[in-house]
Amino acid sequence: MIMTMTRTSILVDVLLILALFAEAPWGVRGNFQCKQASSEVVRSHCVTITEFGAVGDGLTLNTKAFQNAIFYLNSFVDKGGAQLFVPAGRWLTGSFDLISHLTLRLDKDAVIIGSVNSVDWPVIDPLPSYGRGRELPGGRHRSLIFGRNLTDIIITGDNGTIDGQGSVWWNWFRSKTLDYTRPHLVEFMNSTRVTISNLTFLNSPFWTIHPVYCSQVVVQNVTIIAPLDSPNTDGIDPDSSSDVCIEDCYISTGDDLIAIKSGWDEYGISYARPSSNIIIRRLVGETRSSSGIALGSEMSGGISEVHAENLQFFNSNVGIRIKTSPGRGGYVRNIYVSDVIMDDVNIAVEFTGYYGEHPDDFYNPLALPIIEKITIKDVIGENVKVAGVLAGIDGDSFLSICLSNISLSIAANLSDSPWNCSHIQGYSDFVSPKTCMPLQEGIYPKHLPDCYCLESPG
Repeated sequence: MIMTMTRTSILVDVLLILALFAEAPWGVRGNFQCKQASSEVVRSHCVTITEFGAVGDGLTLNTKAFQNAIFYLNSFVDKGGAQLFVPAGRWLTGSFDLISHLTLRLDKDAVIIGSVNSVDWPVIDPLPSYGRGRELPGGRHRSLIFGRNLTDIIITGDNGTIDGQGSVWWNWFRSKTLDYTRPHLVEFMNSTRVTISNLTFLNSPFWTIHPVYCSQVVVQNVTIIAPLDSPNTDGIDPDSSSDVCIEDCYISTGDDLIAIKSGWDEYGISYARPSSNIIIRRLVGETRSSSGIALGSEMSGGISEVHAENLQFFNSNVGIRIKTSPGRGGYVRNIYVSDVIMDDVNIAVEFTGYYGEHPDDFYNPLALPIIEKITIKDVIGENVKVAGVLAGIDGDSFLSICLSNISLSIAANLSDSPWNCSHIQGYSDFVSPKTCMPLQEGIYPKHLPDCYCLESPG
C-alpha cells in the first residue's frame, strides 16, 4: 500500500518517474506561456510560527498561533510583504486564512497536520457557481489553508508536507453522517498570482488543491497522495480560473488527478466564469477509480484553451475524460492533449454525455453543452482494456474530435470492440486499433482546419 511507504521512498520514486520527462521537448502552441514560478521572493519581514506559541509535537492545537501570526504579518502587506516559516515538527491546526503578499514556507521536515475535529474547520457559504455544497445542500467546511480576494501568495518548502488527515472525513462520508460538504486541503477564491510549489500534500478530506475564480496560478513540483480508494480526493481542480500552469507533479489519489471545472448547472451558467488558458505538462500519476485528466463534469461556465502535454498514467481507470450532461449548458472546446504514455489503464479515452448528478430540480434539461474541437495526439498505451468510449448526447453530438498518431496495445480477449462511439463526429489519422466509424475520415489535408492546434505533418 502506497500510504505505508516512507516519505523518503515516495520522494525517490517520484523523482525517478519525473526524470523520464525531464528532457522532453515542449512547444507551446498559440500564445500560451508557462513561466517558472519563483518561490524565492524576498519578503521584508520574516517570522517563525514558534514565535506565536506554536508547539510542533503533533498533539497541541496550533490554530490560534497560525491565526495570530497571520494577523501580525498583515501589517507588512504594504511594506514589502512577509514570510511565515514553519520549522521541523508536526504542527496540528484547524483552518486558517492567508493574506496578500505572503510566503508560507515549510522546512523539509515540517508537517502541517489538519485537525480531526470538524469544529476546527468552520462552515462557509457555498460557491455561487455551485449554488450549494457540492455534496450536500447548504454550506461547506472551509479548507485547511484558505485565502479570499488575495494577490501574490506563495506556499512552498523543500518538500515539506501538508497532511489533511482525511480518513475521519472519508468515514463520515461513507457512513452518510456529514452535515456539510467536506473541506479541501488548500483553496483560494478570487485571487491572483498564486504559487504552490515544492511540497507534498497527503490525505485531503476532499479535493486537494482548489483554485476557484482565480487567475495567474502556478502549481509546480508538488506530490499529492491519498489512498487509491479514498472518496473524491481529486489532486488539482482549477475551477472557473484562467492562466493556470500545472507542471512537474506526481499525483496518486482516489479520484481525478486533475479535473478542470467551471460551475454546476444553472448556477454555473448564471455565474458565467469559464476556465481557460490552462497548461498541464509533465504530470505522472495513478487513480484506480477515475481519470488522469478530466474536464467536467461541472463545466457550466465553459472550459477552453487547455493544453496538456507529456503525461504518464498507470494503474488507472481512465486516461483522458470529458464529463457532462444535459442541464450543464456551457462548453468544452479548444482542448489539446499530446505526448501521453499509459500503462495498465482500463479506458484510454472516455467522453460521457450523460454524467447526471444535478444540484437541485431547477436545472434546465434543455441546456445542452457544446463539446467541440478536441485534439488528442501522440499517445502510446500498453495493457489498455478499451481504447475509447466516446458517448455524446442524442441531438447534441460532440464535434470535431480529432485523434492522431495513437497506438494502443489492447489486452487480449478483453474487448471485442476497442472503440465504442455514439453521437460523435470527427476525424483520425494513424490510430491503432482502428477508430469507430464516425471518426474514420482522415484529418490530412482536407480537415486540418477542423482540428484544434494541429499542424501539417513534415
